Amino acid sequence: MRVKKCVLTAAAPSQRRLPLQMLIDRDGIERSVLAILLEEAAQAGMEEIGVVVCPGDAESYAAVAGEHAARVQFLDQPEPRGYAHALWCAREFTAGEPFLHMVGDHLYVSRDGPGCAARLVAVAQQENCSVSAVQATREGQLTQFGAVGGQRVAGKAGLYKIDAVLEKPTPTEAEQKLFVPGLRAGQYLCFFGMHVFTPLVMDLLEELLREAEGPCSVSAALERLAQKERYLALVMEDRRYDLGARYGLLYAQLALALAGTDRAEILTGLVEMLALQPEGTGGRA
Repeated sequence: MRVKKCVLTAAAPSQRRLPLQMLIDRDGIERSVLAILLEEAAQAGMEEIGVVVCPGDAESYAAVAGEHAARVQFLDQPEPRGYAHALWCAREFTAGEPFLHMVGDHLYVSRDGPGCAARLVAVAQQENCSVSAVQATREGQLTQFGAVGGQRVAGKAGLYKIDAVLEKPTPTEAEQKLFVPGLRAGQYLCFFGMHVFTPLVMDLLEELLREAEGPCSVSAALERLAQKERYLALVMEDRRYDLGARYGLLYAQLALALAGTDRAEILTGLVEMLALQPEGTGGRA
């Protein structure tokens, strides 16, 4: 299996402006979130990138796409019918091929070596199946993510065969249905916001959209995927940052700075800032 296409979803009303935000990247260069995500995809070997947007947003996105703009096609989601529908809107772009999928409201920061997407794509191509990046996550954060349960793949560290998928489960649901051997108590494998999918996923999304009266979740399609073909989870030790969360852009910017060429300068600035905070006042005079 060779993966050469990427689908980036950015059409949700709550996230559509996030990819336009400007950050300072690891090299100290001001770039849009979109440009940073396109670089992640390009480093993973993606030759074509489809960005799913609200109608009318393509021009503003193209203006901040940066050096990889020539790889990008903008795909309209004609009406706001949810995440699963947004991904399904890329079906003609993927054209029956496997594809990398990333969400436009997350930023990924790797510790070293190849980027997160490059590692995920390499595993998917080697295993010849769908693979979702996951991360061990405390149960208190379960309502923010889809989560999976499964069994370790023998002889392959950090790789699990997925048996079950739930969208934003409660801790009780997760305890009952999402057992994963070897995790600490109170932790579960939650989606990282990055996947490689086989073409079957588009067929399953279409089935769900036909059946549903309202929005349906991608996790529901992935639950069916796990029952129909081999589907794996790869544990990521790197970090994902939800840009739409409170202070999400701030945390993402700090992570990029601390992983980049300006690390020493940023650390010095943070120490000085903390030293100036009045004691016992929470920073208020």
